[in-house]
Amino acid sequence: MKYLVDTHLLLWAASSPGRLSPEAAELLEDPENELIFSAASIWEVAIKSGLGRPDFHADVRLLRRGLLDNGYTELAVTSGHAVAIDALPPIHKDPFDRILIAQAMIEGIQLLTSDELVARYPGPIRQV
Repeated sequence: MKYLVDTHLLLWAASSPGRLSPEAAELLEDPENELIFSAASIWEVAIKSGLGRPDFHADVRLLRRGLLDNGYTELAVTSGHAVAIDALPPIHKDPFDRILIAQAMIEGIQLLTSDELVARYPGPIRQV
């Protein structure tokens, strides 16, 4: 199964795996699953880390390199993804979450998230 992994799950998998739910850890460790990260997640970490957000404290270069070295596939953000945002209901205003949701919908990939608000969107989203 293909999974687009949201930003917090990526950070937890990289630096605090104990924060992952058992279900999330199992899905991320299953070699049968194709794990994908969005360029938007790397952008989000770079911006929020630069703003001093403690929950985004990470070396973005090491994070990206580690994801690639561990078999994750990078998904670029396209204008098609951006256009799809306008069809999303106004559940949540975080632009990074909204682009991940749009990417999952356009690409037909299930988005893995720990965020209850994100999980309220219609589409291929799985809260773990």
